[in-house]
Amino acid sequence: MADNVFNIPKLKNFSEWYLELVRRTKLIDQRSPVKGFDVFMPYSYRIWEQIQGYMNPRMYETGHRNCYFPLVIPENLLHEEAEHFDGFVPECAWVSHGGDSKLDTKLAIRPTSETIMYYMFALWIRSYNDLPVKINQWCNIVRWETKQTRPFLRSREFLWQEGHTAHATKEDAVKEIEFALELYTNTIEKLLAIPTFPVRRPSWDRFAGASDTISMETLMPDGKVLQAGTAHDLGQNFSKPFNIQFLDENNKKQHAWQTSWGVSTRLIGALVMEHGDDKGLILPPKIAPIRIVIIPILFKGKEKPVLKKCEELKKKLGTDVEIDASDKRPGEKHYYWEMMGVPLRMEVGPRDIENKVVVIARRDTGGKETVKQADIEKRVQKLLDDIQDNLFKRAKETLDKGMHEAKTKEDVKQIIENRGGIVKVPFCEVDDSASECAELLKDYTGGGEIRGTLYPEPEKAGGKCVVCGKNAKYYVYVAKAY
Repeated sequence: MADNVFNIPKLKNFSEWYLELVRRTKLIDQRSPVKGFDVFMPYSYRIWEQIQGYMNPRMYETGHRNCYFPLVIPENLLHEEAEHFDGFVPECAWVSHGGDSKLDTKLAIRPTSETIMYYMFALWIRSYNDLPVKINQWCNIVRWETKQTRPFLRSREFLWQEGHTAHATKEDAVKEIEFALELYTNTIEKLLAIPTFPVRRPSWDRFAGASDTISMETLMPDGKVLQAGTAHDLGQNFSKPFNIQFLDENNKKQHAWQTSWGVSTRLIGALVMEHGDDKGLILPPKIAPIRIVIIPILFKGKEKPVLKKCEELKKKLGTDVEIDASDKRPGEKHYYWEMMGVPLRMEVGPRDIENKVVVIARRDTGGKETVKQADIEKRVQKLLDDIQDNLFKRAKETLDKGMHEAKTKEDVKQIIENRGGIVKVPFCEVDDSASECAELLKDYTGGGEIRGTLYPEPEKAGGKCVVCGKNAKYYVYVAKAY
């Protein structure tokens, strides 16, 4: 296959384009000896660090604290909450031996941390003075996926952030959910430049053991939605079986109200799919590992003044700036840094030094301009802000064009098969009584799933359910999903 492999058009073969792009840009290496356990390369891990760097201060300001819990969970703890156990056991990887000795109790490698954390919460919480508990963990998770793995989007081991809180009242827990959703909206939209909208999951598709699940939905250019993050109202569904109790101000025992919420390295996959093009990655400046690359145009005998000027510019422009002084041809450098998605590319040669200018190229539009060196800092910041805004605007247009409405299952099928996107339809109910309608619609449309109702307030629907013909109660959103 040729080096310039992005002759695989993004919108003609989206899946192959995506796989080739993450491989060529060395975001991830899938050649580890165990399928589904991928290597996060420095470029993608730096993106993950940028996400951490954005979220950590905002969590810290609101009283959340980072911690770390054990990797393994005794099987009996998973049994404590029955629905949770049933939901996760099919995906668990188990440790049955320590060295040559068989363990008395099997240990699950964490598929999520509710059970191990809440065992500890029960030891920590005694009084209303101990509440709220607000902790966060950045860690790895193992879920033994049986489906086809795909880098960042579906793997057996992935990285994530999981917030877990305990509160004295249901109202405080609801406020925590609102905090998590605002944090995720800002992270996804302001940092990654991807528009999102929250939906409340139907009862049959909630997190195992939750009273309520809200999902942050994003629409990818191939017409499928990606769950970018979730927040779960756990009610007292875990505090009761785990005996997380406290004495209230009246000296009466109460069970805590709890939440959990998380985002994962799926966000990197969303970033690649949303903004990338047939030349490679396009990274928003606020998330890019390298915001600016400076390419010296070197001529024999004039190398020193050009390299000196490049170093001066790098120092002036701050961090996340790279100088490519390799012996590759300028064209090769341009191609490489375009592929890596660096927002701005600068070129500096002897003539530019004489004229006291710099040539700057934007990755998002390909536009070039000549900027006076005296104006460089101000102009660069303006360009970076413009790129960030432009990428969000383009992604918002994709979302808006991908929103449709339908009143019959035939129309839903036609939209999903021909165009993809998100279809708003009238539906009979969103409790377990309608799960059969949901399955029938998914089968009929070839994969269209009910993602949920609009959050925080569902839209009441008139007319008939698109599946069973009963009076519709709500509008729901239907789409194929990753």
